Amino acid sequence: MANYLAQFQSIKSACDHIVISVEDVSDLWPTVKNAFEERLPFKRAILNNKTRNPVLVDKFPAEFILTTDARLRSRFPQEQLLFWFREPYASIVLVTCEDLDEFKTILKPRLKLIVQNDEREWFIVFVSKAHPNNDQAIKMAKKVYARLEVDFSSKKRERCCKLDIHGPEPNFWEDLEIKIIESIRNTLDKRVQFYEDELRKLSELRFMPIWNFCNFFILKESLAFMFEMAHLHEDALREYDELELCYLETVNMTGKHREFGGVENGDEEAALLNFENKPLTQIVQDDSFREFEFRQYLFACQSKLLFKLNRPFEVAARGYTFVISFSKALTQHENILPFCMREVWIITACLALISGTYSNYNEGLAAPDIEKEFYRLLGDLYSLCRVKFMRLAYIIGYGSDIERSPINSASLSMLPWPKPSVWPSVPPDASSEVLAKEKLILQATPRVKHFCILRKPLPLEPSVLLREANRRRASLSAGNTFEMFDGRSAIDGSGSDAPLRMSSLNKAQTISMSRTNSSPGFDGSIDRPMRLAEIFVASEHALRQTISNPNLWKSLSSVEEFEQKYLELTKGAADNYHRSWWKRHGVVLDGEIAAVFFKHGNFDLAAKSYEKVCALYSGEGWQDLLAEVLPNLAECQKILNDQAGYLSSCVRLLSLDKGLFSIKERQAFQSEVVSIAHSEMEHPVPLDVSSLITFSGNPGPPLVLCDGDPGTLSVTVWSGFPDDITLDSLSLTLAATYNADEGAKALKSSFATVLKPGRNTITVDLPPQKPGSYVLGVLTGQIGQLRFRSHSFSKVGPADSDDFMSYEKPTRPILKVFNPRPLVDLAAATSSPLLINEAQWIGIIVRPIDYSLKSAVLHIDTGPGLTIEESHVIEMESYIEVSQRPGDIANSNSALNDCSLADNKDFERLSLHDGRIQLPDWASNVTSILWIPVSAIDNNLARGSSTVNPQRQSIVDGMRTIALKLEFGVSHNQIFDRTIAVHFTDPFHVSTRVADKCNDGTLLLQVILHSEVKATLNIFDAWLDLQDGFVHTGKGDGRPISGFFPLIVSPTSRAGILFSICLGNTTAEVEDVAVQPESLLNIRYGISGDRTAGAHPPVTAESNGSEGARQDLIFRSTLVLQQPVLDPSLAVGFLPLPSDGLRVGQLINMNWRVERLKEFDQNKDSLCNDEVLYEVNANSDNWMIAGRKRGHVSLPTEQGSLSLLFAYTFHLTEYLVAFCHHKVFHIPHFCGVLIIFFIVTGSRIVISVLCVPLVAGYVRPPQLGLPDIDQANISCNPPGPHLICVLPPALSSSFCIPA
Repeated sequence: MANYLAQFQSIKSACDHIVISVEDVSDLWPTVKNAFEERLPFKRAILNNKTRNPVLVDKFPAEFILTTDARLRSRFPQEQLLFWFREPYASIVLVTCEDLDEFKTILKPRLKLIVQNDEREWFIVFVSKAHPNNDQAIKMAKKVYARLEVDFSSKKRERCCKLDIHGPEPNFWEDLEIKIIESIRNTLDKRVQFYEDELRKLSELRFMPIWNFCNFFILKESLAFMFEMAHLHEDALREYDELELCYLETVNMTGKHREFGGVENGDEEAALLNFENKPLTQIVQDDSFREFEFRQYLFACQSKLLFKLNRPFEVAARGYTFVISFSKALTQHENILPFCMREVWIITACLALISGTYSNYNEGLAAPDIEKEFYRLLGDLYSLCRVKFMRLAYIIGYGSDIERSPINSASLSMLPWPKPSVWPSVPPDASSEVLAKEKLILQATPRVKHFCILRKPLPLEPSVLLREANRRRASLSAGNTFEMFDGRSAIDGSGSDAPLRMSSLNKAQTISMSRTNSSPGFDGSIDRPMRLAEIFVASEHALRQTISNPNLWKSLSSVEEFEQKYLELTKGAADNYHRSWWKRHGVVLDGEIAAVFFKHGNFDLAAKSYEKVCALYSGEGWQDLLAEVLPNLAECQKILNDQAGYLSSCVRLLSLDKGLFSIKERQAFQSEVVSIAHSEMEHPVPLDVSSLITFSGNPGPPLVLCDGDPGTLSVTVWSGFPDDITLDSLSLTLAATYNADEGAKALKSSFATVLKPGRNTITVDLPPQKPGSYVLGVLTGQIGQLRFRSHSFSKVGPADSDDFMSYEKPTRPILKVFNPRPLVDLAAATSSPLLINEAQWIGIIVRPIDYSLKSAVLHIDTGPGLTIEESHVIEMESYIEVSQRPGDIANSNSALNDCSLADNKDFERLSLHDGRIQLPDWASNVTSILWIPVSAIDNNLARGSSTVNPQRQSIVDGMRTIALKLEFGVSHNQIFDRTIAVHFTDPFHVSTRVADKCNDGTLLLQVILHSEVKATLNIFDAWLDLQDGFVHTGKGDGRPISGFFPLIVSPTSRAGILFSICLGNTTAEVEDVAVQPESLLNIRYGISGDRTAGAHPPVTAESNGSEGARQDLIFRSTLVLQQPVLDPSLAVGFLPLPSDGLRVGQLINMNWRVERLKEFDQNKDSLCNDEVLYEVNANSDNWMIAGRKRGHVSLPTEQGSLSLLFAYTFHLTEYLVAFCHHKVFHIPHFCGVLIIFFIVTGSRIVISVLCVPLVAGYVRPPQLGLPDIDQANISCNPPGPHLICVLPPALSSSFCIPA
């Protein structure tokens, strides 16, 4: 079967679609050919795949070929089975007949002969030539077609269809297409089954000696090619994948030695997408194929199918994996392959994959994630190609032109050298090239970095090339090895130590030549180790023989061409990475592009690329890499005169770890910053130094202030500068955490600040802030003309401490300003009254509420009627609040129930200056009490009252006020104002009553003394100066008849004094004495009390008197004695209400009877004896009273006086007055009429009021009052009940509904 390999290859190239054979029985094909071929390709076809699942194929291609065509003839039976995939998949039989007899005798036997082959899928197309106007021909054609259907069609399958040339059937072409697709589907299923059976048989023999992979390959690819012709590309791809796995098993089988391939000219250029690169007959080896060519062929076939499936992404993914795996196979056979065959093949393979996949990729059609992954694969291919290309350039001496960047060092230092069996030797005629290479090596000087930064060059090789190349020389079996290892420092032809390296090489060559030539049996021209320039030249000549692609060799022909190709590959990788997920890889490669731009003086583009790289390294925290790139960016910015960018780069260099740069280098960075800051800057811009100068609040709790308080804020600033630096100005902003809309507030330092390296503590003045919590915002300042800002917090201390600041933790507040709250409280020490007209201590309790009162000043301003005794000092003592136990309250006479003075208390005497007192320092944080001597003045005498009509002095009369203003706080910015009311009173309230009236006219007058203070009063003497009309009985000295003095009156208790008096007229006896209208009570007393409880001895007595001495005080009170006080003149009574009760809305009469008991005082006006003023009072919510509520009534003194009726009408503005003897007028009730009857009988009168109750329930009735008559002269006042019952209104018939 392997002998048919060439024929199989030619058949594949000639046949690429499904064939449909046409059996033209009646010579109809020329007539219908165009109509048939216009239907190709078929719009839709449903075929079965290998697993017998239907697959929809759009635009299915096919070809109609006559059975008489040479392409379907001259085929041997064995060929038909082997290459069955090229045989027709359907057979169309074209017939026509116009006579039924002709059909039976000629056409039918011939058709039977044609369709007797059961392996073919056939159907008959009957072509009718009957003209539409020839009815006889049409009928005959129908009969023939009907007979044709009967003979060749069956119920299971319809095998006939009719085509009318002159009038085509409307569904013919659709029916024809269905029959063709059905025939193709059936044929395809049969042939797939055949190939599967054959392949199964061969697979069973795979591990036997008779196994032949070529036979398996022909059958397997025939099946795959048949699927491909049927546009079942998924199944074809699956067959090629299985074929590849089977081949790899065959290759890995031990026991057979097979050639690898790849040694022919042009094999170094990969053929991953060119399956026609070599014929299969050229790569066949015994029963299999050479691995190098065949694996590429299989991948090319797979790629072709993936492109047809519109899956270039998968081609790239498979291609990258294939390149990596196939390079390992190349490494295993590297000793038999041409020099650097692996590197060249990888470069060409990557470029071919990039070109092929990108040209077949339609951007925007794939999903976003697939698209990004596709560009990532292209970036990987570019990167792999770039690394291999740099390796080739290094081997031929371009190492000094390769940037020694971290990415290049990482890629090339891990890439092994080529491992040929023998390292190439220098051609005999290449001495001039060697000298040129040596000259280039000597001229190569390393570029000095900006700021004179010294760094050891990063390696670009896995080991010393000089040693590796000489070790692989076949003739190096003995000789001087010093020269090989002396070149250890000569890694390549570049670097800062190139002159030193070359001098050592020359010296070593001289020594080694003498020693080698002296060695017996060796020729110095052969055994001498190669120099580095010779290695470069030998590698270049060998590589020129390996590379057959002129474009690739052109890119290695010169340094300029190399840099152009290197830039092209780097840009391709970076651009694709930028469009993929791996954007960081693209940024890193931008740095390599920037190095090329920098080398050629394109500093603008270099700076832009370096900025991207630095941003990436800084964001990822790769400080080692940043230290390599950032000086290059700074140099570009300085050349471009970008002062802002250059300053920023210097600050970032200073912000890196201190171990990355030496002290001198860091000082150079700082000197650049200071130099530019103090120079004339063209465009001053703020510089962000967040990574260099950081700040935080001091350890511990935040500063706590109250609303309106200034303060001093202490902040820790960390400087990353290596030396001291002077900040001409410095300011901090505070940000409120409670309100995002609140603007930041700047705190400025008024003097220059010198920051030392490391930790610094600075203080700034803090003006009053609004209530809330504040955090540090931004640190700003100025160095010379340079404005800088920092918004970073210091990360100091362990991670679990309060000093550690991180962006994951919430920012710790540095300042808390409380909402307006009570900071201090001023209150009176006691609420009990003090003595009026006497010097008393007023206690002011000063209570700080979690706030210091240091250096506080208290302003005191007394109100009217109150003065400060300036002759006495002000006392201040500590005060402690304690809760008393119930037993203490019972046994205590103190006025304080919840507080007391401390036993061990602070005490100090203070002076009042212009109404101001400065509080001592010991009282700044403790509660204290301030004793102020004051005196309340009242020139009016106290007035007594009667027990019949008790009247006490109003508390307002003894009230005095004292205004206090306390200034406190850091700068006395806090002010607390309070006005304290102090109650002053007389020691006694006097009331009188007549205890008894003797038969001889003597009156026993009892004077009751009510204690008004919470202190013990001692009464030593008392006397009464009587008013005119009263005289004392007995001795007549005005002393009481009860002489139990001294009389002790406890707090809030009473005492009584009894005087004996009688009626008399003293003014007639003593003409010279003025008439005294009021009596005067005189009391000489003393007081013993505590100032913490209330009233107490006067200040003079406390300060001057000894403990046993006493000071008597005088109290005077006026008494008004009226005579007679036990003889009323009038009696008022409430007459009973109707017995049937009261209802809401019912008119009723309220009646009162007024009776004269005796004559009024003769000294009074006669009018008062005749007329009495009355007044009716009622709640308007409960009662409606019609008419006048106030008026005068006549109260006659004789019997038989006229009765008076007074009527007042609202609606009629007229008065009706009637006089009659002993008769009452009855006037009809009008709405809104008040009728008041005065019925007089002798000295009695009845007052009647018409009223209406408004609410139901128990209500207070109207009350009758006599305003002009003293209450002492009225008996039974107020008359009447307190409450009466009012019933709800009766039901009205107007609301009833008739039955």
